Amino acid sequence: RKTYWIGCREIAWLPLPLLLSSCCLSILLANNNDSTDMVTILTLPSAAEEDETEVYAKLSAPVIASVEPVGKWFALHHSRKLRHNSSTDNSELSEDNGEESSDVEIEHDIDYLRSLDPKDWKNQDHYAVLGLRFLRNKASDDVIKKAYRKIVLRHHPDKRRNAGENVLDTDDDYFSCITKAFETLGNVAKRRAFDSIDPEFDNAIPSSNNITKESFFELFTDVFDQNSRWSLKQPVPKLGDMSTDMNDVDSFYSFWYNFDSWREFSYLDEEEKEKGENREERRWIEKQNKSARLKRKKEEMTRIRQLVDNAYNSDPRIQKFKDDEKQKKLAYKKARQDAVKAKAAEEEKIRLEALEAERKIKQKEEEEARAQLEANRKAKDIVKKALKKERKALRTLCKEKKYYMKNDSELVKHMAELDKLCELLSLESLESMNKQLVNCDDATGRMHFLKRIADLNKELDKEKEQLFATTQKTSCNNTTTSQKNQWPHDDMQLLIKAVNLFPAGTNERWEVVAGYINQHSVTGITRNAKEVLVKAKELKKLDSTLKDEVNKQAYNKFEKKLQKPVVAVKEESAISERFDCPAEQHGLNLAPWTPEEQRLLEQALKTYPSSTVDRWDRIAESLPGRSKKDCMKRYKDLVEMVRAKKAVQQNAVKTKQ
Repeated sequence: RKTYWIGCREIAWLPLPLLLSSCCLSILLANNNDSTDMVTILTLPSAAEEDETEVYAKLSAPVIASVEPVGKWFALHHSRKLRHNSSTDNSELSEDNGEESSDVEIEHDIDYLRSLDPKDWKNQDHYAVLGLRFLRNKASDDVIKKAYRKIVLRHHPDKRRNAGENVLDTDDDYFSCITKAFETLGNVAKRRAFDSIDPEFDNAIPSSNNITKESFFELFTDVFDQNSRWSLKQPVPKLGDMSTDMNDVDSFYSFWYNFDSWREFSYLDEEEKEKGENREERRWIEKQNKSARLKRKKEEMTRIRQLVDNAYNSDPRIQKFKDDEKQKKLAYKKARQDAVKAKAAEEEKIRLEALEAERKIKQKEEEEARAQLEANRKAKDIVKKALKKERKALRTLCKEKKYYMKNDSELVKHMAELDKLCELLSLESLESMNKQLVNCDDATGRMHFLKRIADLNKELDKEKEQLFATTQKTSCNNTTTSQKNQWPHDDMQLLIKAVNLFPAGTNERWEVVAGYINQHSVTGITRNAKEVLVKAKELKKLDSTLKDEVNKQAYNKFEKKLQKPVVAVKEESAISERFDCPAEQHGLNLAPWTPEEQRLLEQALKTYPSSTVDRWDRIAESLPGRSKKDCMKRYKDLVEMVRAKKAVQQNAVKTKQ
């Protein structure tokens, strides 16, 4: 078995005699000759004889640490020094767990006690009455009790009478103030109420004006420490210094902006609820007290909020954090802008490189195209020269052979065929034909010449047949399309009827109209919604001539349906039957009537009524370029058109009914 010992350092606050009684001391280092001051002890227990000792590392050098004296032992020592008592009897130590020393130092201010008015006990300082002015809210309950016992033993009326002092009545003597002070501080609720309005507590807050970086922490640290006594949440964060982290500063101000105070102002109630004679009066007193407390509570929270606002506005760290954040944002913004600029520059560089590459490729292609065009031009020139040469050779050869004719009647024909051969044959064909004609006699040459002419004519005839067939097919398709685009009179009447039956607002109106026409049409042509819509727009934009034609056809159809002609009422100004003959025989102007001529005719008809003598002569004089017969013929056409239109409208009304 091996035992490993590791050196340790302890700091003891025991008096020297107690330290000397320890059995584990090996080295003792004292700071000074005072046996009651701090000492540092370095202990290292020794191993037994049967144990094996093994050293792993050397002990570090002894360290003398300076420690602030605290604890009940130091408090006892300080108390002895004040009393000039050098006794070291340990019986003075309290045996109670955590209780204060039995020797409680109180301040006996007899002048203050004698100045008190027992009737005005609310305005007295209870801590000063019990001699605890220096401890105040830090005094424990045990200290308050012991201080009360001591001051009672010293200022009791009986004891003072025995000492020969003139003591007033109990209610008028200041001893009642001592009793009232203990009643207040000895009760937890009443003590909290008195602590809330502690007369020695400074409610003032520093202003945020003219505060420097150095004076900020000096001013506000003490103020926040004093006000932290009111917090329900403990521990309260500290203000810190310039080196405090931003998160800690945020936590500090967040805590104080959400400060939860236990401070209440019931001690300042003007009347006590128990003094009410009945329940209603006690309720009224409680209501008044509650309202006053709430008002003071709001003022207290406003004060705390103003304190925090002043500190926040004056805190140099906040401005530093804001400046750092601003610099950080500016740096981030600049980095982002630089990145955008760099990216744009890179894209621009890539674009320029692409444009340069494209320009070079295009330039290369243009050069190649020009070279190709030049080569093609040269090739064409070569072919053209060769063709010219071969054609000339063929013409010369045929001329020498007298165009391979047997009689003079074939001369013109062969010359024409020779021109056709020269114009239509290719270079290879001409070269082949020239070789055949050069290397043969006249009879064989004639045979080759005629055979070549026959082959060429046969090819031409074949091409003509193909072209004719293609033309016929295209013409047939155009005819079919034209027939489909044409609208017979019956289909147009169905379109007009369907448009009236299905007015605007009908769901899928033009599909419904197309279906109606396809259902009732006898032409067998299928119409779609687009064709119907286009035709409807055309009808809406028809000129007067087409409208007249449609109305005439509708009138004729209506007349056939009734199986009896509509007898027109002859007016005094009706046209005579002699004008019903063809217009060419009577010298009529067949040119269409322009809108201006139509307007002049209507104006003349209004100006010269039927009772006017030589009415049509006067009307003709008002229309330059139109004769009397032209005006009468136009009037007759207008009358028939109006009648036909009225008949169509009446028929449509009957159909709907």
